Amino acid sequence: MVRLALFNKGRIGLLDGDDLVDVTELLAGSGTFGPAGALHHHIETADLHGPAELDLAGRTRFPLAETVLEAPLPRPGKIIGAPVNYLDHKAEMEYTTSVADLGVFLKANSSVIGPGQDILLPYSDKRTDQEGELGVVIGRTAAHVSPDEALDYVFGYTCLLDITVRSGEDRSTRKSFDTFTPIGPWIVTADEIPDPDSLDLRCDVGGARRQRTNTAHLIYGIRDLIAYTSSVMTLHPGDVIATGTPAGVGPLSHGDRVVVEIERIGRLEVGVDGSRATPYEERPGRRDH
Repeated sequence: MVRLALFNKGRIGLLDGDDLVDVTELLAGSGTFGPAGALHHHIETADLHGPAELDLAGRTRFPLAETVLEAPLPRPGKIIGAPVNYLDHKAEMEYTTSVADLGVFLKANSSVIGPGQDILLPYSDKRTDQEGELGVVIGRTAAHVSPDEALDYVFGYTCLLDITVRSGEDRSTRKSFDTFTPIGPWIVTADEIPDPDSLDLRCDVGGARRQRTNTAHLIYGIRDLIAYTSSVMTLHPGDVIATGTPAGVGPLSHGDRVVVEIERIGRLEVGVDGSRATPYEERPGRRDH
């Protein structure tokens, strides 16, 4: 299983047993990589599916338990979301439309955080929900691709949380607050997951199970979702597609721990901090009636 992480202030690590092996120079060279990070640079410039075989002899190893994992893509080119892409979520929210009617939406790339960081609740009197999802990382430029060829454009897969405020603004606004897109703990390369439409997913909040599904239940499966999205906008290496969430979304509270775990990919855990939340009516830009 090829799992690539960003750790210890921007280094690329390949998970090998209980260690992260530093492969930064092997995969990205020795330059400076900017805010998008070294792994993004590798995805843009290297073989689509990453390292099948690397000589790890002599490379520096770090026990995974002693490293600080970061978001593998701290600033993706864009984050594309699929609204209402599970029928059970459509039912629980009493929506009359699904992804087939709504299309896709964009989230700000500044909303990304990594493992162990905190989701910051913006409002003290508006519900903020967790949405556990499979994240698809694009590996090469894709425009108007067919479903049959869609997976050829995927670099890998990751765990993702699409955090959402239940207020009245546009969907992209409600999902784009800083810290509202936890990603990680790493990217599993696409060659390790032959069928992304058959992965178990669960999401726990405060130690209680909230969401459980299999990606087989997506309305738009991964192939169709990539094909549709690429018909709207050109996808570039390092872009991330959030594929939608199942039933079980619910409110987050200060001090919660949120865990999303996906079969064959891994476990992403983050905290929740509501200490700086303010009343909704005190938000900047509000209109007084």
